[in-house]
Amino acid sequence: MTDAEDDRRGFTRAAGVNVLGNAVKIVVEGAVGLAFGSVALLADAAHSVADLVASVVVLIWGRSSYDRPDDTHPHGHDRIEPLTALFVGSIIALLGLNLLYESAQGLLYGVDVRFSPLLLAALAFAIADMYLLYWYTTRINETLDSTALKALAADCLNDIYTSVAAVVGVLGVLLGYPLLDPIAGALVSLLVVYQGVEISRENVDYLIGAAPDPETRTQVTETLRAHPEVRGVHDLTVFYDGPVLEVEVHVEVDGDMPFRQAHDVESTLVDRLRNLEDVGDAHVHLDPSGIGEWKECPDEQ
Repeated sequence: MTDAEDDRRGFTRAAGVNVLGNAVKIVVEGAVGLAFGSVALLADAAHSVADLVASVVVLIWGRSSYDRPDDTHPHGHDRIEPLTALFVGSIIALLGLNLLYESAQGLLYGVDVRFSPLLLAALAFAIADMYLLYWYTTRINETLDSTALKALAADCLNDIYTSVAAVVGVLGVLLGYPLLDPIAGALVSLLVVYQGVEISRENVDYLIGAAPDPETRTQVTETLRAHPEVRGVHDLTVFYDGPVLEVEVHVEVDGDMPFRQAHDVESTLVDRLRNLEDVGDAHVHLDPSGIGEWKECPDEQ
């Protein structure tokens, strides 16, 4: 079995476990919430319905990122993964806004809920369920480094935060302060919206081919200059192609270098660049030094 097949299996397992975990959470919280009229539990269950949809999308769509390049996608399917993560991030942000709206409604019009120990038991189950999902997804993603699974793990944490807010609300009912529910919900909703926006922003950069941070560009230049045959570096472009980086660069070498030796230098440089963290592919063009036919780039010469 190849590494790609192993990664695909690991991704599928993690996404499938998220689907199952969210489905169980919906059943437990929905049943208890309906039985005792708890808006907090019903809202948390509704939140998980959207999470379930996101998990299914990641399961079905995200694993396509491990498909091999083909005639219709000659550069592979890497961009499918940040696209699924962008979908999850958008879902998280929308859920956060909905939670903020529901919290505002509770503050304006009050809440009506009957206390029962089963409410706390259901929320404790939900928190444990989401923590196990978070732990498992993060553990699998340590080797995969998948942006889609990273988004699902972040969503699991958000579910824990919303369930804790629901616990505060239920305890508020027990202690005679039912407004604690919408207050806690409003605070958590802001965190959820922030998480969704950050996940979406990061994956938009992956999709539109944004440049990495300046430190990464400097590392690429230093890697090229470390080769003893390199006289200069120019026309360097480093950008995201999906969640991995692609490097395009012109490198100056001795114009009298034998062709076979120049080929070996180019191959070595490509291998060194591909060994850098996050670099998926590299394209190196060799130029004879000193002819000055390119646009001057003082920071790269």
